[in-house]
Amino acid sequence: MVDQSQLARPSSPGAVLAVLSLAAFMASLDLFIVNVAFDAIGRDLDGASLTSLSWVLNAYAIVYAALLVPLGRLADRWGRKAGFQLGLAVFTLASVACALAPGLWTLVAARVLQAAGAALLTPTSLALLLHAMPVERRVRAVRTWAATGALAAAAGPVVGGLLVSASWRWVFLVNLPIGVLALVVAVRVVPESRESSPGRLPDLAGAALLVAGIGLLSLALVQAPEWGWGSARVWLVLAAALLCAAVFWWRSMRHASPVVEPALLRVRAFAWSNATALVFGVAFAGNLLVNVLWMQQVWGWSALQTGLGVAPGPLMVPVFAAVAQRLSARLSPGVTTALGCLLVAAGLLYATLALGPEVDYLADALPGWLIGGAGVGLALPTILSNATADLPPSRSATGSAVVNMSRQVGTVLGVSVLVALLGTPVGFPAVDDAYDAVRIAMLLAALLAAGTALGMTPRRTPAPVPDPPGVPRVRPDRTGALPSAG
Repeated sequence: MVDQSQLARPSSPGAVLAVLSLAAFMASLDLFIVNVAFDAIGRDLDGASLTSLSWVLNAYAIVYAALLVPLGRLADRWGRKAGFQLGLAVFTLASVACALAPGLWTLVAARVLQAAGAALLTPTSLALLLHAMPVERRVRAVRTWAATGALAAAAGPVVGGLLVSASWRWVFLVNLPIGVLALVVAVRVVPESRESSPGRLPDLAGAALLVAGIGLLSLALVQAPEWGWGSARVWLVLAAALLCAAVFWWRSMRHASPVVEPALLRVRAFAWSNATALVFGVAFAGNLLVNVLWMQQVWGWSALQTGLGVAPGPLMVPVFAAVAQRLSARLSPGVTTALGCLLVAAGLLYATLALGPEVDYLADALPGWLIGGAGVGLALPTILSNATADLPPSRSATGSAVVNMSRQVGTVLGVSVLVALLGTPVGFPAVDDAYDAVRIAMLLAALLAAGTALGMTPRRTPAPVPDPPGVPRVRPDRTGALPSAG
């Protein structure tokens, strides 16, 4: 479907870029500052267990993953500016609700609302940006928008540490002034944009099945240590998760506007990029959280110390994202991504062998963080941009949303596996063994991602993908692949 606006483009594209990038930055920042606040939240909210606390991260990732595509399509239909403003308002108000939460499950419920807001503001911000920018400025504008995710990754740990030093509630409350500022400016400078010929309503029931399936799988993993891996409850929940996944796929094969279009998965670069995003997401999420927990629970570091200690890893991401861009002239996307995944695995191996109860950050922790951060910089931007390389322009936005959905599913699985393996060990030898088990599991996930990455390289002749009714066939432009923030 052709994207047309009811209004002219703005006289100040720079202001539009600033406000849309600011909103994307806020949504991306949330992931990293919440990780640093994890331990403080648990202590303050009735000494919540790691199993219960995991839902602060997982509830957000599950809902965000499932709603990203459907809410983006609804905004295409009814107006992207209105969708962006609604998403931004929901995210901002839900952040305040998180800050005021009196208990853990109230916080989790507010996180669900936060995720719904983020799932609406993220795709609409990109679509609005593409419409607002003159053609000659679009590529640079999209790169700037996407770079906010890397900036959030670099700033998040330190900002989170500073905020948690006052109270973990400031981690969420900081979104209020940013969100209000973005809303006020967006009303004035962002033009409307919508599809001129909207298609069918998206498969909201399919999105609900996706939420249920991922949530049930996560529930089985995090509760397995308490219930027993061989218990009937674990297997019953796993069976329910499998049933939800099967019905979701059945609906996707038959619905006119599914969450994931099966035809897209016949495109090699898209299919393998999604597989890699999922497995890499497991390693990325588990590695980030296990190191934060180690510094705070084993070394006894404060949130600020932890944020400063974590920061060098994310700071490597934008540097090596630029290296990946230069390597693209010599290496295929699959090889570049595989190298990045191997570096992440190497960083995890170093940490497994080096870290001990005695604090020696420069020798034991920093090298692993730097190696792993370099790997993330090579792998993650390449995965996100390569997913749409063989898709028609009419499918670029959907493809970008789906690969981010896969990444979020990987995040849920990574956190769930960490909780299942970490449990509640007693005494340092048990703690050391549990943390090593998590790192080895994430290392194996990174190695698996290196394997799947080799299938990512686009074909010389892209596989055909049916366009929506009324849109002429356009040959894909590999240079037009859209990266994505968050």
